[in-house]
Amino acid sequence: MSNPLLQPLGALLPDWCPPPPPPHTLLQGHGCRLEPVDAARHAQPLFDAFAEDPDGALWTYLPYGPFADATALAAWLDSKRGLSDQQLYAIVDAASGAALGLCGYLRIQPEAGSIEVGNLTYSPRLQRSRLATAAMALMMENAFALGYRRYEWKCNALNAPSCRAAERLGFTFEGIFRQATVVKGRNRDTAWYSILDHEWPRLRDAYARWLAPDNFDEAGRQRHALSTRTGSAP
Repeated sequence: MSNPLLQPLGALLPDWCPPPPPPHTLLQGHGCRLEPVDAARHAQPLFDAFAEDPDGALWTYLPYGPFADATALAAWLDSKRGLSDQQLYAIVDAASGAALGLCGYLRIQPEAGSIEVGNLTYSPRLQRSRLATAAMALMMENAFALGYRRYEWKCNALNAPSCRAAERLGFTFEGIFRQATVVKGRNRDTAWYSILDHEWPRLRDAYARWLAPDNFDEAGRQRHALSTRTGSAP
């Protein structure tokens, strides 16, 4: 498509309407609850869950933490309240009621139809679990249902587990922003990934099949890897 000057143009979006900011409300499904963070209720159980990583490896690539105690974590959680371009959720196991991690929306840009998932802070019990994938599926489902057209994942380019997680979930790698920022006194190159709205239906079906109870044996082990289902997504 081009204009009368034969300059190429992007596709017209005649029906495009900017989506609303996501309501900061409970999201639930697949045995997972995403609860809007309440420092008074979530700080202590989250601190206890994070403390199960005594070496503090989960904080290495994050721009915040570790926290000295639950009071310090509560103060950080409180600092995220009321921000127009961010929302923070506690990832809660619906069966036990245990808060095991954090996730959130960042860079909420309704005018562009773009939203980022971030602040992913997973305790050892949450890492590589069905619950962690359920949380990501709920976040995506909510964003695309609201009308967002671009869903972003960004991480430190040296954070190999986060890069692998993005690929497993079906994100497309878009490149590395060199010297993007400074985190904890060190250079950070940032890897960018995305899922677009037209890619979501296929990925939504892949998540549903992977999260189905019959994909797990009696010990809770997966029968089929998620990457075998998301790998065909465009």
